[in-house]
Amino acid sequence: MAARSSDEIRGEFLGFFESHGHLLRQSASLVPASFDPSVLLTTAGMHPLKGFFLGLEDPPATRLTSCQKCFRATDIENVGTTARHLTFFEMLGNFSLGDYFKEGAIELAWQLSLEGFGFDPEAIWITVFEGDPELGVGPDEEAIAAWEAVGVPRERIVPCARSENFWQAGPTGPCGPCSELYLDLGVDHGSADDLPGGENERFLEYWNLVFMEFDQDASGRLTPLPSRNIDTGLGLNRLAMIQQGVGSVFETDQFAGLMELGRELATAEPDERALRILADHSRAMTFLIGDGIVPSNEERGYILRRVMRRAIQQGRRLGIEGDFLPAFVEQVIEVMGPAYPELVERRETILGWVRGEEEGFGRTLEQGSRLLEELLDAGELSAEDAFRLHDTFGFPIELTRELAAERGVPFGEEAEFERLMDEQRARSAAAGGERRVAAGAETVASLGAAPTTFVGYEDLRRETVVSAVADTDGQLLVKLGDSPFYAEGGGQVADSGRLLAPDGSELARVTGVVRAGEDQALLVEPAGASVEEGATVVAEVDRAARHATESNHTATHLLHAALRRTLGDHVRQAGSYVGPDKLRFDFTHSGKLSEDERRRVEDEVNDQIAANLPVGWQTTSLEEAQALGAMALFGEKYGETVRMVEIDGGDGSRELCGGTHVRTTSEIGAFRITSEGSSAANVRRIEAVTGPAAVALLREHDRLLAEAATELAAAPDQLPEAVAALKARAAAGGGEAEVSVDAGELAGQAREVAGVPVVVAGLEGVGAKALVEVADRVKGAMGADCAILLGSVDDGRVHLVAAVAPSLVERGVRAGDVVAAAAREVGGGGGGRDTMAQAGGRDPEALPAALAAGEAVIAGALGA
Repeated sequence: MAARSSDEIRGEFLGFFESHGHLLRQSASLVPASFDPSVLLTTAGMHPLKGFFLGLEDPPATRLTSCQKCFRATDIENVGTTARHLTFFEMLGNFSLGDYFKEGAIELAWQLSLEGFGFDPEAIWITVFEGDPELGVGPDEEAIAAWEAVGVPRERIVPCARSENFWQAGPTGPCGPCSELYLDLGVDHGSADDLPGGENERFLEYWNLVFMEFDQDASGRLTPLPSRNIDTGLGLNRLAMIQQGVGSVFETDQFAGLMELGRELATAEPDERALRILADHSRAMTFLIGDGIVPSNEERGYILRRVMRRAIQQGRRLGIEGDFLPAFVEQVIEVMGPAYPELVERRETILGWVRGEEEGFGRTLEQGSRLLEELLDAGELSAEDAFRLHDTFGFPIELTRELAAERGVPFGEEAEFERLMDEQRARSAAAGGERRVAAGAETVASLGAAPTTFVGYEDLRRETVVSAVADTDGQLLVKLGDSPFYAEGGGQVADSGRLLAPDGSELARVTGVVRAGEDQALLVEPAGASVEEGATVVAEVDRAARHATESNHTATHLLHAALRRTLGDHVRQAGSYVGPDKLRFDFTHSGKLSEDERRRVEDEVNDQIAANLPVGWQTTSLEEAQALGAMALFGEKYGETVRMVEIDGGDGSRELCGGTHVRTTSEIGAFRITSEGSSAANVRRIEAVTGPAAVALLREHDRLLAEAATELAAAPDQLPEAVAALKARAAAGGGEAEVSVDAGELAGQAREVAGVPVVVAGLEGVGAKALVEVADRVKGAMGADCAILLGSVDDGRVHLVAAVAPSLVERGVRAGDVVAAAAREVGGGGGGRDTMAQAGGRDPEALPAALAAGEAVIAGALGA
């Protein structure tokens, strides 16, 4: 059996099935939101095909094949401890949708194993389902007969229990027995008594054939599916281990360069487990970011952050100095880029996120590690300790738990830790005005009504029939046959409006729209007679709010195009909000826009608005849209058919977009940028208003200008000179605020944390009141959204002040949290507003530790 590269194995598998009438499907994104919003990440080859298997979508062919990118968070802590476990991996598969069944799947698997992979037929063993009385299903005699028909003797066909050879996606839904192919590596790898399906190293599973023939209901009862399907999975990395004749996946060609790089950079005694973790996690973070996931403290972003920070910690364990993750990412892109060109295309974006996360966590890792070492040396780790490591130093709880287990220190306070985390989430939600919507996609599906048809591109008022009504956690959910209401998606907020009776009387106010794939339901507040299932109603969208939202959405497309023309093609959308009140656009870019760049972008958008350009849209194939150069939302998965929005026939802008838009750009009226700042490392954020909101903003600026001119007894065009004269008089008058501190010098010491300028400094002999005024002057000298933490020792007392820009408060940086963390280190306390807070303490020697603790809170809130 000749050794083959992973690329050759992938090509062999896909080519074989294409030659047997299978349609090749490109790998779907690791973000399954569009094809399965119930899970965070794609975990199996059949995952993107779930709609076909459930009969919800028509498949493009009855025979399919793919090599799917997969990620399994459940294996994070297993990586490095075994020869085979990975978080990110490629799953090869062939699928039959009502075409061939067991006999066909077995014949194809056997043929490829022998003719394609060159396996010795005497070394292949098979497991089959042994039956289960509780399920009412007997032994899988059909599969046994099919294996015997291709030449596998009965003694190498091993019946196994339900736990091993009966596949279920969940407690309900399609399921069925499965049959697995194992390669016998020989008695040298175990004993003569070993069998496949058991815990041993002798038999290596390489292919799983799932025979989906039943539908299981909530009671556990099985009924035959109308169409019997095949779903198979073969792990590329595991097969490469066999074909290349090595002892672990980490010795295969995809990992060899990463492992060698780790050994070259390590200055400590080589640790094979740490090297494996670093190699695996480098691949995982590269592909996760490549599919649009960014590190955060929620859901997918938290999984990515956990992987990244575990990799950083393991690198430090190996004695690797400096920022090393980019070198590993470059190696991943070099090896995997030919098969996944999106990695090459998004290289700078991926590297930007990796650098930002490593810089941020690297600053707090050393301090947090010292604290953790002290706690583990003492043999105790409380929930409060774990929470502080998480909240102040950015240690994911899983990392803390893992490091404690390595040292044999128990951590059994999970419930208390979760309580502390819940309290923190509640504080954040309250501070951010967060509104939770209890109803979700599963609730919509549970209503059982036919899918709602969205007619809101053409109509804002439609007579229709109520198909279902449900009360969910105190929220009234109404499903319509036809709906003009847009459900939140692609950054655009949901419509609001009313449900009316045929006589025009108001029945309910529509406050939200819940999306479930292409389906939807309305969240309503009753305003009159009850809304009954089967009733005829008039659904009416709030026209003013919709038009304002459409103006902001089209302006967002113009802004995106203007940014790319002004700053370069590296600019990509990284998030957005489009509502009736404003637009917010996050984009990849490494630095603050200059005044000239900001003016040029704003002028270009207004020029496009004044040109009265046509805005149109068409439905086309994804392939055709890509050929035309349409911009796609980073990380979004699109179907074969897409909606493409064009401005000026594509000369102004061309994007894939399902949102609503104005018909001509002149409807927008005017465009005004209200702020530009950092959203995250290498991601900038612009907020803007359009139309009447832009006019209102200009009027407010005029009012403030006139008010300032009156106060200073100067004409508006002479205000700069009047302010300069006022500052000169204040400086000449002296006073406590004019302590011998150069605010400009302090501002010059700012360093970027996740793209945000942060000033942290310790002073001498500055009192509490004066320290506040110094912070104000530093903030003025910065001239940008920033976070400031100052500390001073005066007469044996410690004084602390934190000042935070309002835009950073929205991102979770709160001055009160910053000084609270700092004050704990100096044995004191304090408080204040989210934007400005003070504290004091009694331990001057601890001021450096206090400043470090406060800075760690800033970095943690910014996701650094």
